[in-house]
Amino acid sequence: MKFTELTSTGIAVGAIIALLAIYAAMATTYASRSTSAEESAMKRTKAISESGYDLRPLSKDRVEELARDLTPEERNILLGKGTEPAFCGRLVDHKEEGVYTCRLCGLPLFSSDAKFKSGSGWPSFYAPFDGDHIRNVEDRSHGMVRTEIQCQRCGSHLGHVFEDGPKPTGLRYCLNSGALTFHAKGEPLPAESRPLKTETAYFAAGCFWGVEDQLQQVPGV
Repeated sequence: MKFTELTSTGIAVGAIIALLAIYAAMATTYASRSTSAEESAMKRTKAISESGYDLRPLSKDRVEELARDLTPEERNILLGKGTEPAFCGRLVDHKEEGVYTCRLCGLPLFSSDAKFKSGSGWPSFYAPFDGDHIRNVEDRSHGMVRTEIQCQRCGSHLGHVFEDGPKPTGLRYCLNSGALTFHAKGEPLPAESRPLKTETAYFAAGCFWGVEDQLQQVPGV
């Protein structure tokens, strides 16, 4: 092989190596940015839910204040992540129409419209009252990997969610009766279980994408 051919081959290989290095650096940067974006999105919690409820986290002092009215069993469930015995909860076979709220802070969590008989021994629902009101957390206790569900506002333990429910969601939210308070349909809800009073405002802008993004980061919008 001639010197010129060796030189050309060396340049070609060098160029390929350089391109691969640049590609790797770009991929690393992109992955880093994607991860940062995902982490930021995870950390960002709505202050107001889609259905108009205040989701701002309660302080530890406020949680402890509300917990004074809990029974020992309710406290063990909500704050100690306990589980009541199967088929023993007061809401397992409950069929009255209404809404089920968080026993601690009063946030509406499930509606009787989504309740079904699962045969599991615990109150079961296939969908939450509002998806924003439920927080999913990985649970690796007892040698298993499950998805724990918590109240988005006060962080209380509610139960777990499984992918063996009925249509249309295919989910089974398995709840502890002690984590819920039932309010019959037509019954006035307490203040902590009502949505915030809202008003409608109209804005005009040349580029709605940027304006929409900024406004959606404002609590209440």
